[in-house]
Parts: sequence; structure tokens; C-alpha cells
Amino acid sequence: MLSIIKTRLKQGCRTIKFPDRGFPLPKNYLGKPVIKKCSKCQKCQTICPVSCISESNNGISIDIGKCIFCRKCFQVCEEGAIQFEKTYELAEFSRSNLIYSTEMKKQESLLNKEIKRVFGRSLKLRQVSAGGCNACEADCNVLETVGWDMGRFGIQFVASPRHADAILITGPITKNMELALKKTYDALASPKLVITVGACAISGGIFAESSEVLCGVKKFYNVDLYIPGCPPHPATILHGLLKLIGKISE
Repeated sequence: MLSIIKTRLKQGCRTIKFPDRGFPLPKNYLGKPVIKKCSKCQKCQTICPVSCISESNNGISIDIGKCIFCRKCFQVCEEGAIQFEKTYELAEFSRSNLIYSTEMKKQESLLNKEIKRVFGRSLKLRQVSAGGCNACEADCNVLETVGWDMGRFGIQFVASPRHADAILITGPITKNMELALKKTYDALASPKLVITVGACAISGGIFAESSEVLCGVKKFYNVDLYIPGCPPHPATILHGLLKLIGKISE
């Protein structure tokens, strides 16, 4: 017993300070896109595997609700018109705020005071993988480890939708999962929240052209929080959840 206590004291605190940015992001991590004026050569649009790049008034726009952050547009752009910041704060309340362009003006994302009042102290999540590849699911699960410990903020995953305040959806919603997802959503007591995690849940992602998927959540439910990425970094997910319940500012 004494040796265990000594070892634990030697290890010290292993939980990441959050939202302290002191923890390292991966070397090749891509965050918010920064778009400058370009000549509209369309190389980036041609090479994009998910068609998330389109022309805008002064150049191009990137929809990070579709983007899988594959770096191909960044690599092919000879003008340097596309850059990515190394920031993890990507979650938005509005779908339109996920579209970045040279003339981008975000809609003001005001915190819902009722959400903060009802769920600000405790948020229980029922996670549903609606046909996902397990990448987004893994980055959600890691938030319950000692390293991230999202329970310290009053946020927890629960086994039953009867005990949940929000449904957290990953995956593009396959036809096989449509009914299961609906039953889970219906089982949540009101008021209830809908959270989408990953490009697949937001827009269908790389499966958007498949006849077997329903391409995202918005066409079925009112979404309260969009967390983009493929998959999103755990810091992006946790930041979005804390932003939703008012424990963190923009």
C-alpha cells in the first residue's frame, strides 16, 4: 500500500489544465482556415475529395462542416491563399458559421441563457454512433480518461437516453441506424439538446455521395452545437461542450 501511495505522489496530477493552451497539439494539426484573395485557379476545388471548397466574391470559401482536413488544398495552393491556424476552438452554434471565406462575417453566436440555466451545472450525454468509423467516437471516449476528465465540469456520458440531457451524434446516419437514432432521440426527456460531432454527422463527410447514408443530422433534428473535424481533436470537442453550457466564452 505504501509503495502505491509513493508511486501516485511521484506521478503527480495527470489531468490536463483546460482551457489552458499549454498542452501540445499534434505537429500536423490544422485548425481554423485563413483565406486570402486568390486568382480562382480552381486547383483546390478540383482536388478537394469532399467538395467543401467553392467560389466566393473575392476568392474561395471553405465549409469546415464538410472538410476532412486532408491538407490537399493547402498543398496544391501555389499562391498561399489557404492557410490553417493551429487552434482547436472550432465549435459553433450556427451551421453558417462553419463556412470561412475572405469576406467572412460570422453571425453572432449568443449563448442560450436557458441552456446555461438548465444544463450549466450538469450535462448528461447519450452518444450514438450512427454509422461512424469509430474515430470521432474514440476522441469522445478519451474525454472520460484521467488525462481529460470532463466529469470535473459536470459533463458525463450515460448508458440510457432516459438519463440524458443531450444526444451526441457521430457518423453520417446510415439507413440502418435511422430508426435507432430516432428512438434514442425520442427517449430523451424534454428539454433536450442535439450535438453533432465530426464532418459525417454534420454533412455526411466522405460518405456524402453514398446512397446508403442520409448525410447528416440537420435535416432531421434542430442542432444546438456543431463540432467539426475528421475526427475533431478532444480539445475541440470539450471546448464546444463547455461553450454550449456557458462555462467558457468565445
